[in-house]
Amino acid sequence: MNPWSSLGKVLIILGVVIAAVGLLLQLFPKLPLGRLPGDIFIDRPGLKVFIPITTSIVISVVLSLILYFLNR
Repeated sequence: MNPWSSLGKVLIILGVVIAAVGLLLQLFPKLPLGRLPGDIFIDRPGLKVFIPITTSIVISVVLSLILYFLNR
């Protein structure tokens, strides 16, 4: 199999996933991503820090499951 062919398939799948996420964000703008319990937000005068720990874990698990089922 040509390595460029498999790269093309990966890029198409990645594009579809990005488009699906964009569509979800447009249809459901109130998704709690970024405001989950476990996300750290520090707001002090002169300092704003946001560390999305739980959101990152959720996104990682979802992407891992998608890639697992695509590679089966």
